[in-house]
Amino acid sequence: MWHYSEIKSLGDIPRHYARTRPNSPALIDAYGPVSFAELDARSNRVANVLAESGVVYGDRVAFLGKNSTRYFETLFGANKIGAALLPLNWRLAPPELTEILRDAGPSVVVADREYEEAARSVAKASGHKVAVLVYDSSNPGVSQLDELLRDASSVDPASVIDPWQTAVLMYTSGTTGKPKGVQLSHQGYLYLRLCEHLETSFRYESGDVMLTVMPLFHAMGTGLSLQALYSGAAIAVYSMPDPGELMRLIARDRPTVLPLVPTVIQMLLDHPDAASADYSSVRIVVYAGSSIGAHLLKRAMVEMKCQFMQFYGATETGAGVTFLRPAQHRLDDEEKLKSCGSPLPLIELKVADADGHELPDGQVGEFLIRSPSLTTGYFRQPELTAAAFRDGWYRSGDGGYRDADGLFYMVDRVKDMIVSGGENVYSTEVEQAVQKLGGVRLCAVIGLPDDKWGERVVAVIICEPAVPVSKEQIVAHCRKLIAGYKVPKQIEFVDALPMTPSGKVMKRLLQEQFLKTIAA
Repeated sequence: MWHYSEIKSLGDIPRHYARTRPNSPALIDAYGPVSFAELDARSNRVANVLAESGVVYGDRVAFLGKNSTRYFETLFGANKIGAALLPLNWRLAPPELTEILRDAGPSVVVADREYEEAARSVAKASGHKVAVLVYDSSNPGVSQLDELLRDASSVDPASVIDPWQTAVLMYTSGTTGKPKGVQLSHQGYLYLRLCEHLETSFRYESGDVMLTVMPLFHAMGTGLSLQALYSGAAIAVYSMPDPGELMRLIARDRPTVLPLVPTVIQMLLDHPDAASADYSSVRIVVYAGSSIGAHLLKRAMVEMKCQFMQFYGATETGAGVTFLRPAQHRLDDEEKLKSCGSPLPLIELKVADADGHELPDGQVGEFLIRSPSLTTGYFRQPELTAAAFRDGWYRSGDGGYRDADGLFYMVDRVKDMIVSGGENVYSTEVEQAVQKLGGVRLCAVIGLPDDKWGERVVAVIICEPAVPVSKEQIVAHCRKLIAGYKVPKQIEFVDALPMTPSGKVMKRLLQEQFLKTIAA
């Protein structure tokens, strides 16, 4: 609504461009481009099929499948009849999916043939009456859903949508506890577009193509895609391939905007074919999802030869609330490269103590966020909503500090802080120190119970196969960079770390694995 007065809900995005730029590409996949006119008509058909399947205003429509054009057709189709899209993490185990369906109670699950059995199983186990509509990503046009769509009307349902109605119900990741459904409204997404419109450091240009390989069941994947589509850019949408195939996709589809998480950036740079990779089309790499070492970022800036922009945000904020702008990515200022930037216009961020009182610059506390894009709350969980918000401020659970220049630095998740010998140890600080040692590919730091220290600092490390590193080398290296109480007291070498689809190490799961080893 900030660029275009007729865009008042997400479903209005394809409507607007179907009228103003009908033949421009909206989506691109392995089968070719989908124009905005086609996306609008297809989402109308999806809306009418969902309505005929019993979906009514305010319902939830679940989606179980990997990244595809079908996702966006379902998103806009559900939104056009006032339903919320519920993106399901296809990597979850059936009991985890069942718990989400039990909590959210969707009327319909749109599932890829690959996940049909799982969809029907968890729908039945949820205890709700849930219809399952199946499409086939490996054989487009030949499925139950395709047959329904061929017979459906392409006439726009033209439902009147309350702007504060939930557009996307996004469940937060985690390995324990009750799932939390984050309600993201049409108005919240549009307010975020206003914040981005007022931000001068980044603009979509005519002909931009964004390559979307980040999982769409996470806020980063969906949020950035909606930003691009709202701006009239095309999205080349694929599931995350291996690094070699990703390089081939970049060379073939010529994206100008490339969102990635740091672990994927590192895999691209470490690939045997990295020297011949073609990033000449890429104007900017947008990265987020986990902390990034300054040495890796500097290497990427040199080798990929494009602009970089970091953002920080949460599922509860819809997308990014801070930017480390392209002009702030300077090779001669390594310290600033560790920052997640400063807030966008109209967004406030402060560092606070446990009572919500703002702390002075340089002191570590919890990030509190006030933004017009914030979630309207956790689905049917008023107690959790009340605990997460205080006087309009969202308690992020992220620990960090602000410097004298107004830049913010995320140090750690508050819950991941290790208290060793009465001292606070932030795991990311130790990880960054360890990863500066040649031969260390990736490091995750956790705390384990210790009779003497309360908790001991444990570094779990993946090494480069060709560069052996000893525990003694790591300890000696760390003593030069961080205080003695932060130096790992236990070092473990592993071949792999448990990761979320968005590229974050699952530290709780890693900690549980080591606790089980201790108990055994």
